[in-house]
Amino acid sequence: MEEFTITRIVELRQYTLHPGRRDELIELFEREFVESQEAAGITLIGLFRDARRPERFVWLRGFAEMESRREALARFYDGDVWRLHRDAANATMIDSDNVLLLRPTDYEAEVDLSSMRVRAPLLCLTYSFADEGELKAFAAEFADRHRAQLERNGGSILATFVTEPSENTFPRLPVRDGEHTFVALSSGVALDDIASIEVQPAEVAELLPTTRSRMHY
Repeated sequence: MEEFTITRIVELRQYTLHPGRRDELIELFEREFVESQEAAGITLIGLFRDARRPERFVWLRGFAEMESRREALARFYDGDVWRLHRDAANATMIDSDNVLLLRPTDYEAEVDLSSMRVRAPLLCLTYSFADEGELKAFAAEFADRHRAQLERNGGSILATFVTEPSENTFPRLPVRDGEHTFVALSSGVALDDIASIEVQPAEVAELLPTTRSRMHY
């Protein structure tokens, strides 16, 4: 796979699947939906099993900005590959609407996750806040204190994101609206270190990269 750079817009997508059908969806996804999405202008960042939830499939994809996101999604979801395989994919799913639309905490920064190798555990930490003020305060505190605390035993924070406040430019695919979230991806950070921070994440997902995930062990 060629290298890529993620800028500004990231989707964190978490699907709940029918019991026993996760591997079926992953096999279909990796066979049919990798090159076809990339050809449409979508950057596939990572594909994962959730280690603690056997019916959860997690993936991340990125876009340069909101308008290019709309154009790329239209190309893919109106295209022949999705049309041919969508029924088989949708048949594995109970819920595909658990989607966070995110941007880097430094909005002008480019988050480079080019074919990144990570160390176990690979964690996705999601923090939820009541309003924009609380979210901004935590993002600043995370940068000032929490990052160093989590990295003290040799782990690393790969990237941090906050909710993208723009209107969803592709309403055919719902996202979680009206939320104020902070998401951190960490590599090699122990769960004990997370427990030592006074503000606890609303959800911790341990991610196991699939065979074709760009982010991999």
